[in-house]
Formats: sequence, C-alpha cells, structure tokens
Amino acid sequence: MSTQTTLVEQTTQAQVDDFLLELLPLQGHWSEEQYLWVTDFSNRLIEYTDGYIEVLPMPTDQHQSVLAFLFQLFRDYLRPLNGKVLFSPLRLRIESRRFREPDLLLVRSADDPRRQNRFWLGADLVLEVVSPDKVERDLVQKRGDYADGGVPEYWIVNPLNQTITVLVLQDKAYTEHGVFLRGELASSATLEGFTVAVSEVFDTD
Repeated sequence: MSTQTTLVEQTTQAQVDDFLLELLPLQGHWSEEQYLWVTDFSNRLIEYTDGYIEVLPMPTDQHQSVLAFLFQLFRDYLRPLNGKVLFSPLRLRIESRRFREPDLLLVRSADDPRRQNRFWLGADLVLEVVSPDKVERDLVQKRGDYADGGVPEYWIVNPLNQTITVLVLQDKAYTEHGVFLRGELASSATLEGFTVAVSEVFDTD
C-alpha cells in the first residue's frame, strides 16, 4: 500500500470540508452559486447570508432523537392530507442571498410549487431544535429570518429548558401562540388539531 493511499484513507470528511473552505472565497465574498456548489458537495450543515457562510455544529444524539420523534408525528398528520415534511439537510431560500437549513420544514401540499428539488423557496412551517453552542441563533436570528421569509409558523424546541415555543406570523413578525412546558400539549397555530405532548418529546430515546 502506498503512502499516498494511506493518507487518503486517514483523511476525514471534516478535514476535506475545512480544506475546501480555505480554498473558496473569503467571508463576505461568497456568491449564492458558490454557496450552493459547496453545499452540494459537503455533508456539513452550512447557512448563507449576504456573502457570509456559517458552518453549523454536528447534531447530537439528543438532537436527532427529538427531531426523529417530531418528524414522525408531523408525517403521520400530513400523510392523509397530501402534505410533505422533510428534515435537514435541506436548504430553504429565505430571499436573495439568504439560505437556512431548518431541522424540519413542511408544506401542506406535496404539490406546492415552492417545493423544488435543489432547495425549497418557502414552507408552511419550520422547526428548529436549539443547539447549545449558540442559542441566540434559533431563538433570535432565525426568528427574524423565517419571518422575513414569510413562514407562517415557527416551532422552537429547546432541550435546554425543555420547552416548545410556537410562533405564528402576524404583520410580518412572529407573535407567541404559546410556550409549552413539560406536562402540557404543544399545539399548532395553523395545522388544525395537531398537538404533541412536550414530555414525550424530551423523554424520547
């Protein structure tokens, strides 16, 4: 076995991603097409705003367990209605030069023209599971982003304090439909009859 082959085998995907990012444009100079290209060929979650990119942390076991539980509930609700729910990584275009990768996003109709193959142009509901590395990303920044994108409903699932906050869009800004605690049922503002037991979300394994 050659030394070159050994080095290739020992190279991790994260090292490849970091190398690519070093070769590509400096922060503030990324074009939308350059962002789309690099995310087409990377398994990292990367978001884009006005020439800047942000590489998101890898999800934890708890994060993925919570997300999988909620995905199943939304899928069961939407299936008889011909709706569609998907989970990250999938890019959502907020507007020109801004892309996010929600943990979960859905449309009421699978035939919705905003649901495109490379990325979605909008959604009826998005959901984020709060990451401890930068809580303001999901609590503040993305609240503004998804409002700007006209997403009618935004769920913030926070394992740090075990709450689910459901926001509904009114006059281009979000208001609280409810902040739901353990022992309560979190309800959707726009999906009639959809509820989830908060305790079950955070007790999933």
